[in-house]
Amino acid sequence: MHGPKDPVDHSRTTRPHAGESMKDNVIMPALVLILVGLVLFVGTLAAFATGHSDVGLMVGTLSAAGFVIGSMWLALEHMRVRRIEDRWYTDHPGVMRQRPSS
Repeated sequence: MHGPKDPVDHSRTTRPHAGESMKDNVIMPALVLILVGLVLFVGTLAAFATGHSDVGLMVGTLSAAGFVIGSMWLALEHMRVRRIEDRWYTDHPGVMRQRPSS
């Protein structure tokens, strides 16, 4: 693993994507967006529980946007990592390809 330029572990583990979300720092904004979406979801529940439906709808919409954008970012970054992994195996034809865990 060499950071975001090559986040796949080719030699130290049998699972090449182990720790991907911690080594690939390009993925951190997506995790933060999902966390913010979770906090806003709790705020949505609190707003509806206290009878503030207009605030609940607004915060719920922001929460859904955070979840959707964060999830899309995660998916795109994972596809980028898979492309990097495929390129590495193309450059190293003698290495046995490990089955991905994800």
